[in-house]
Amino acid sequence: MRIASNLQQRLDQARCDYDIVPHPHSATSLESARTAGVPADRVAKSVMLDDRRGNYLMAVLPANRHLDMSKVRMTGAWQLTHESGLPQLFDGCERGAIPPLGDASKIKMLLDPTLTRQGDVYLEAGDHDHLIHMSMEQYLKLVPHAEVRELC
Repeated sequence: MRIASNLQQRLDQARCDYDIVPHPHSATSLESARTAGVPADRVAKSVMLDDRRGNYLMAVLPANRHLDMSKVRMTGAWQLTHESGLPQLFDGCERGAIPPLGDASKIKMLLDPTLTRQGDVYLEAGDHDHLIHMSMEQYLKLVPHAEVRELC
C-alpha cells in the first residue's frame, strides 16, 4: 500500500500540494521520523481518545512529544482508545498508522501548537512505510475545525 485510498481522495478534493516520503517499515511515528530522516518535531502523530460512550477525540502532536492527559481531560472524561476499536473509523489504514485528519471522519481534533509553529509537516499515509509531506498551510486547510491547544 502506498497511501490509503480515502486519504488520497481527501487530498485530491482539497487540491493539496504534497510529497510522499517512503521509508523503511516502522512501528511508531517517532520511528517513522528516524527511518525517513525527517525531524521528529515535524511528524504529526495521532492519539485517539474516547469517552466510553462512542464519542472520539483525536489529539495531534509532534512524534517526539507525549500527550499530557490532564490537559486533554479539561475538555471531558477522555481515555486512550484501544486500537482494536479503530479499524471501522479509519477504513483503508493499517493499525497504528492513522493519518492526523480527524475532520475527514467527523472526529473532533485537538492540535498542539508546537506542531502548528512548524513550516511543514509529515503525516502518516495510512501504512507503516510512507509519510505525506506538506506545508503547514496545506495541512491546516485539511483540518479547518481543529482546535489548537496545549496537549504536551
